[in-house]
Amino acid sequence: GPERWHENYPMAKGDKQSPIEINSKDVRHDSSLGPWHASYDPGAAKTILNNGRTCRVVFDDTFDRSVLRGGPLTGAYRLRQLHLHWGSSDDHGSEHVIDGVKYAAELHMVHWNPKHGNYAGALKQPDGVAVVGIFLKVGKTLKPEMKRILEEIDNIKTKGKEAPFLHFDPSILFPKSRDYWTYHGSFTTPPCEECITWILLREPIEVSPDQMAKLRSLSKNGENEPVNPLVGNWRPPQPLKGRIVRASFK
Repeated sequence: GPERWHENYPMAKGDKQSPIEINSKDVRHDSSLGPWHASYDPGAAKTILNNGRTCRVVFDDTFDRSVLRGGPLTGAYRLRQLHLHWGSSDDHGSEHVIDGVKYAAELHMVHWNPKHGNYAGALKQPDGVAVVGIFLKVGKTLKPEMKRILEEIDNIKTKGKEAPFLHFDPSILFPKSRDYWTYHGSFTTPPCEECITWILLREPIEVSPDQMAKLRSLSKNGENEPVNPLVGNWRPPQPLKGRIVRASFK
């Protein structure tokens, strides 16, 4: 489990690890933080897959088709993939924790900085990757935003399954408010490279209980193996170690 990752991946014990718990009282409002902008090409969506650890949607990032800019970033970052982390029940599953609150799931949209040549090169640089994090909370209303992704779940039930996933505009997943927290951190899966500028959106999006159940119906085992539910794929909060979390809002 996560507490032993550092044995094989020493970086997992580094000074800038993610996720973290955000406490409003320690957050610094930074008036220089401008709004962020995403311009995504729906034609860049390629496939959806179950890799045994998460459900991932992959995008074409060979040129600046779908980019994120603004906010704490300098330059345009290319969208490469989005994936989710979730729990076994609705009261936990998000990786970041806000004032003690855990959400049912957390969506990560992973972008990389093309000035570093390629994705592998970006992973080695402190400004290599930008991740937009969106919390999912369970509510009464069936929300259309996650519908497309969840409709495909039946085609990727087991580990290693992949299906075409075309014409999808991931900006429909953004909440109404663009308010965000930002800090410098890491990937939340090994090797936990510390190359990420996090843009964590304050406002969660809503999913229905049925939609969450759909995610939990994925299996972390292959097709001919016993079903082993893919749940609890979140890493617990890591020590802040002196980092400052900045907010775009008061």
